[in-house]
Amino acid sequence: MLKEIYIQNLAVIREAVIPLGSKLNIFTGETGAGKSILINGINAVLGQRCTKDIVRTGCEKAVITALFTELSPEICSKLDELGIAHDNEEMTVTREISADGGSVSRINHRTASAALLKEIGAMLINIHGQHDNQILLDSEKHMKILDDFDGDSSLLDSYRESFHELQRTARRLGELKKQEQTRVERMRQLNEIIDDIGELELSEGEDEVLEKEYETAKNSEKAIIAVRGAIQALTGEDAANDMLVSAEREIAGYTENSEKLNILYERLSAAEIEIADIASELENIADKIELDGQRLEYLGTRLNSINKLKRKYAADAAGLVRMYDEACREIMQLDSSREEIEELMSAREKLLHSVTEKAKALYEHREKAAERFAEQVTAELEFLNMAGVVIAVKHEKGKLTVNGMDTVEFLISANKGEEPKPISKIASGGELSRIMLALKSVIADKDSIPTMIFDEIDTGVSGKAAQKIGIKLREIGKMRQVICVTHLSQIAVMADDHLMIEKSIIGDRTETSVTRLDMDGRIAEIARIMGGDHPSELMLDNARAEIERAAKI
Repeated sequence: MLKEIYIQNLAVIREAVIPLGSKLNIFTGETGAGKSILINGINAVLGQRCTKDIVRTGCEKAVITALFTELSPEICSKLDELGIAHDNEEMTVTREISADGGSVSRINHRTASAALLKEIGAMLINIHGQHDNQILLDSEKHMKILDDFDGDSSLLDSYRESFHELQRTARRLGELKKQEQTRVERMRQLNEIIDDIGELELSEGEDEVLEKEYETAKNSEKAIIAVRGAIQALTGEDAANDMLVSAEREIAGYTENSEKLNILYERLSAAEIEIADIASELENIADKIELDGQRLEYLGTRLNSINKLKRKYAADAAGLVRMYDEACREIMQLDSSREEIEELMSAREKLLHSVTEKAKALYEHREKAAERFAEQVTAELEFLNMAGVVIAVKHEKGKLTVNGMDTVEFLISANKGEEPKPISKIASGGELSRIMLALKSVIADKDSIPTMIFDEIDTGVSGKAAQKIGIKLREIGKMRQVICVTHLSQIAVMADDHLMIEKSIIGDRTETSVTRLDMDGRIAEIARIMGGDHPSELMLDNARAEIERAAKI
C-alpha cells in the first residue's frame, strides 16, 4: 500500500509529508486549496506525463517520493526480475521534474524510465477520476470490465493464444499468395537461366583457360601456314632454288676466263646449298608443329557459346556459375512455397475451427458472468440510492476478434418497466459516478492492486446518495487501501484517516499544506464543509454527532 508521500516544490506545495492509513483515507479542503495537485503528484510517481509548469515558481525542480509497503508477491517478483533490491517488502519511487522540462525517475534509488514507473504503477494503484466515467460511455471498454469482474482469464488467454496463431498463419499465407502472383514469371526466368547455363556445364574460370588454349592453337595454325609458304617459296614452281640453278647455268661457261664471275658462281652454288638446307629445316619444323583441327573448332564453338551468355547475363564465368547455383536454390524454394501454401491452408482451417470453438466456449462463459454481473451491480446501485435502476448486459455474437466472437454493452433502465438503453443516453454525471463506484465495488476483490484512488467520486450527488457512497468507500477500504478526494461531509465523516489540504499566504507566497486531523480537527473540518468558515457551536456539535454516527454504521 501507499504508506507516505513526500512532496517538494510542486506548484503551491513547498514541502509536505503526507502519511496514509491502510483503510479509507479522505482528503478535504476548500476549493482551490490544491487537492488536484496531490493527485498530480501521485500520477507523476506512477509514470504519467507531467510538464515543467508544475514546478513551483522560482525553484529548480519538484520532487515527489512515494513509499510503498507490504508489497505483493507480483511486485516483488517484478523487482527481482529487474534486479532492484527491496528490503522488508518496501519500495520508494521518486520523480524529479526540472524547471527546464527534464525529469528523472528512481525506484529504490535506482534510475528507472517513466515507462517502467507506469508499468509498476499499474500494479500498485488504480486511480478513478472524473474522466474515467467516460469508460462507461464507451461500449468497447465494457467487455474488459465484465472480464475483470469474472476474474477467470484462462478461457480468454487460451482463446487469444489460438487467435494470434491463426493471425500469424493467415498473415504468412497472405504473403505467400501474394508472392504466388509473381512466382510463375520468376520460375520462367529461373528455368531459362538453369537451361542456358546448365546446358554448358560451365566451371568457374573455364573461360580463361579456354581463351589461352584457343590463342595457342590459333598461333600454331598461323605458324604452319607461314612455314609452308616459306617452303613453297624456296622449293616450289618458280621458287628461289630453281632461279639460283638457272643463274648458275647462265654464267657457268664464263667462269674460267673471269675470276669475278667464278667467285660469284661459287657464291650462287653455296646459296643453292643453303636454300636447300633452309627448306629442309622448315620441313622439319612444319612436321613438329601440332595442330588438332577438331579441337580448334571445339574451342571456338564453346568460347562463342560462353561469351554469348556472358553478354546476355553481364557476368563472367564465375558469375554465371553463381547465378546458376542461386537459380537452382531459389527454384527449390519456390517449389517448397507451393507446398507451404497447401500446409498453411490446412493449418488455417484447423485453427479457425479451434478458435471458433474456443470463442463459443468464451461466449457461454461470459453469458453466465454477465448474469452475475448485472445482478450484483444492480444490488450495489440500489444500495447507492439508485433503487429501481437496473443494469443489463447486451451480449451478442459477432465476428472473431482478439477478444472473442462476442460484443458487450452495458444498458441501464432508470425506472421500473422501462426498456434498458445505452448508458450514454440515460445516465447523468452523478449517476455515472455511482455506477462506476458500483463497478469498482463488485470487482474490488478480483485483482491484486492494493490501492484505489477516487478523485471527485461525489460529482453530481448529495444527501443520502452521498452518504451511501461514503459507506461503500469504507466498505471497499476494508479490503484494500482507499484514497478519496471529496467536498461532501457525508463522505468525509466515513474516513478512517482524514487529511486536510489547506492554502495560506506566507510572506508574499501562496503555500499549500497537508495535515492529518485528530478528532477535534475532523470536527472543525466537517463543520466547515457543512456550514462554511467560522462554524457555530451547534454546527460543531452536529459535526461531532455525524462523525460518531458514521463510526457506528
